[in-house]
Amino acid sequence: MSTFRPFRAVRPTAKLASQVAALPYDVYSGEEAREYVKDKPYSFLHVDKAEIDLPRSTYKYDDAVYERAASKLRHMKADGVFLQDDVPGFYIMEQTWHGRTQTGLVGCASIDDYLNSVIKKHENTLAAKEVDRIKHVSACNANTGPIFLTYRENEDITALIKELKAAEEPVYDFTTEDDVLTRCWVVCDPEVTAKLSTLFEDVESLYIADGHHRCASAVRVGENKRKEHPDYTGDEEFNYFLAVAFPSSDLEIMDYNRVAKVPEGKTKTELFADIGINFYMDEAETSPFHPERPWHIAMYYDRKWYRLIARNGTFDKRDPVDSLDVSVLQNNLISPVLEITDPRTDSRIDFVGGIRGLKELERRANSDMDIAFAMHPTSIEQLMAIADAGALMPPKSTWFEPKLLSGLFIHELD
Repeated sequence: MSTFRPFRAVRPTAKLASQVAALPYDVYSGEEAREYVKDKPYSFLHVDKAEIDLPRSTYKYDDAVYERAASKLRHMKADGVFLQDDVPGFYIMEQTWHGRTQTGLVGCASIDDYLNSVIKKHENTLAAKEVDRIKHVSACNANTGPIFLTYRENEDITALIKELKAAEEPVYDFTTEDDVLTRCWVVCDPEVTAKLSTLFEDVESLYIADGHHRCASAVRVGENKRKEHPDYTGDEEFNYFLAVAFPSSDLEIMDYNRVAKVPEGKTKTELFADIGINFYMDEAETSPFHPERPWHIAMYYDRKWYRLIARNGTFDKRDPVDSLDVSVLQNNLISPVLEITDPRTDSRIDFVGGIRGLKELERRANSDMDIAFAMHPTSIEQLMAIADAGALMPPKSTWFEPKLLSGLFIHELD
């Protein structure tokens, strides 16, 4: 049983929503963000990545960064950029990109559901990134970025959301710079919000699709506030965190590809012989080449594309993690052949989101790297199966598009 409840969102005026909305803070490097916000005074990156408004010498985790974020948020509220709804509501977020639409419900998930594994994860988190968002959320006293959740589709929820969209005009309706049509509706009728919350009680599990660090940090802040308020009842806002829940049928995971260095001194003949131990290999019939089925991998090396097919017995097809294409590649080629055993920390490997295209893989292999691999994408069903098993995916297994926007809905903790 999942808990999902309405809240009084702090959100931008309709006139300024398109100027406020921003991609998540971790999509940009510091310099990219500084460049992007030039002539964009309302961009939410001024809050979510506040170091961009401080001297370049400022350490990105300095206390001054979080003080700046809180100050900027206060000023945007005082200046009327943000207003707060009078009554708790849910909010429908619809995103259309490249002809595909995903529709999620913005609300608040329970930190207890996370602690009790009703909300399931598929990735580990890094302590440094958790601390950053803990400080940020604590300073702002608000969840400023939503957690991207998914669930196995509930037909009653889908039907009700469709009905609500048809009944009203959206409060926000704009297209982002990366061509995502974004429309949002407010749902504040108490009978309807109560019905939606009740319907979510029939959802057995929620799954973190993206935002593991933000989620872990939001939960930690809630736990800290419970310590500060030992008489808490469980109904306080700090017991909940901002999320957008999408039915799994709406989502599509893109491939997350790899570029890497070949060990110094290894010849092409030696490389291909080593690869052939665990993979059948032939030249691809098309160039560039992208695999169309699981356990088939496209490889680009020495300006040619090749098709790799994993040999039987080189992985366990029954194991939800071992059978992932990214696991097959890591365990049977990247580790034993390229000698890269820890892809999280080794500088000889990098990861390229499928949105960048196959030409970007060619460019990287022909410049700062040596070899590239285009993957068959992980499915949303695989993600949920791994989370259900209490297992973890290898790093950089999933790439979601379109990204959730920050700044359209803020959840205050008091």
